[in-house]
Amino acid sequence: MNPAYPAFALLGLIWGTNFLFMKWASVMITPVQIVALRVLFGFVPLLVYALLSRSLKWRHARHAHHFVVMSVLATVVYYYAFAKGASLLPSSVAGMLSGAIPLFAFVCAWALLRAERPTGRMIAGVVCGFAGVLLIARPWAASTSAVSLPGVLYMIAGSMSVGCSFVYARRFISKLDISPVALSTYQIGLALAIIVCVTDFRGVARIADDLRALTGLVLGLGLLGTGAAYILYYFIVRRLGAIAASGVTYIPPVIALLMGVWFAHESIRPLDLVAMSCVLGGVYLLQTGRRVPAVARVIEEV
Repeated sequence: MNPAYPAFALLGLIWGTNFLFMKWASVMITPVQIVALRVLFGFVPLLVYALLSRSLKWRHARHAHHFVVMSVLATVVYYYAFAKGASLLPSSVAGMLSGAIPLFAFVCAWALLRAERPTGRMIAGVVCGFAGVLLIARPWAASTSAVSLPGVLYMIAGSMSVGCSFVYARRFISKLDISPVALSTYQIGLALAIIVCVTDFRGVARIADDLRALTGLVLGLGLLGTGAAYILYYFIVRRLGAIAASGVTYIPPVIALLMGVWFAHESIRPLDLVAMSCVLGGVYLLQTGRRVPAVARVIEEV
């Protein structure tokens, strides 16, 4: 059996559990502290892997400004917005909203790259997907809904940030002769430097009072959810290609929903299942309706 398939399933499982781990950690420490520790423990395996594979080169330093932009868009803002959103929302809801990332990536790609008009199938996918987001957020019932509208907005902001990062990578990074491992190491390393500079670490030791939250943060979010996840993703891309690898985005919302129900005892309404179906159905229509190579490559990286 192709080892990429077990890696595919493992990556979806890892990303799907991240929202519950963020929720547990948010009880003990602030979202920015969560991001700082997550990036720290995620950077360690990436750096080791990059050094062992001899992927890091001094000549890459001339592109440092691009790495800084990617670290802000695809790590600092993205991780913080999701950590903040997960702290305000049930983990299952946050996970379901994460399934809309490809939709936001497409919107950013179309708005900024303007490669060509989208197909009717792609437009239908975007409409369907965003209808699902609205069903989850339910802004018309903000006063009575258990779903925090600010939490939803944070999740949208994180999705937009990472969507913009795909466009930036397409425009400036894809032409560079730098391995994905090296790019990920520079991105996470610079993000660590940035987040450390803006984090107030007072009270961060409280995470040690809850072994479950500590284990979820260090192992689940850091070592696996950040460090190993990048390595697994690029392994899958090499073995299966970017189009097949992009299919992993269907797994985390389902895993997050199951984890929230089983482990956090969160209640799920039938409308939430309809909303998640709309989001995932929209992503499917979007990915199967592509005809524009420039935009398609951006969406494939989600």
